[in-house]
Amino acid sequence: MADDREIARLFRVNKTIHELVDDRGFQVSEEEKEMSFDNFKKTFAPNGSVDRNSLNFWTNSRTDPEDSIFVFYSDEKKVGVKTMRKFIGILDDKKIRRGIIIYADAMSPPARKVITQLGQDYTLEEYPEADLLVNITKHNLVPRHEVLPKEEKAALLLRYRLRETQLPRILISDPVARYYGLVRGQVVKITRPSETAGRYCTFRIVL
Repeated sequence: MADDREIARLFRVNKTIHELVDDRGFQVSEEEKEMSFDNFKKTFAPNGSVDRNSLNFWTNSRTDPEDSIFVFYSDEKKVGVKTMRKFIGILDDKKIRRGIIIYADAMSPPARKVITQLGQDYTLEEYPEADLLVNITKHNLVPRHEVLPKEEKAALLLRYRLRETQLPRILISDPVARYYGLVRGQVVKITRPSETAGRYCTFRIVL
């Protein structure tokens, strides 16, 4: 029973992380996003338990062939420096500078410090499995978020004669900002339903 719960948990995590990567503009097949639980179990848990290493994957951007992302599942429930070194080593071998590490329970302060220290050379993110059990952007209370290209951001500021500091803010730690991998200075368009206008849009800058 414990193994079945673990398989079901990792099935949900795997589905969400593929949707996340796809929503960020990276290549993900429909088969990967829509994989059934039975196929997941047959592919990744043929012996009754999941080898987390088999869930690792990397993919390229749909628009920039030079941009790739690597998703790494930690064997350690609590990530330490040793696992971080393994993670960075794989990124180096594949010549990838963008990566996401997923872990079961926690990340030690020294391991988290590695992410900060290597921030100039890599774009590294960490997610506990619990944060990926559901895709928060599919919740009916979460409005649609779209990242504005630089040209559209500039046009928005010019049209309304605004400075960046005058825009409403969304924190970089916001769950939706984390889902899309937003960085400081980006602007998101948020579309909400309206009883009178059908829908209305607001814009927020990431801080």
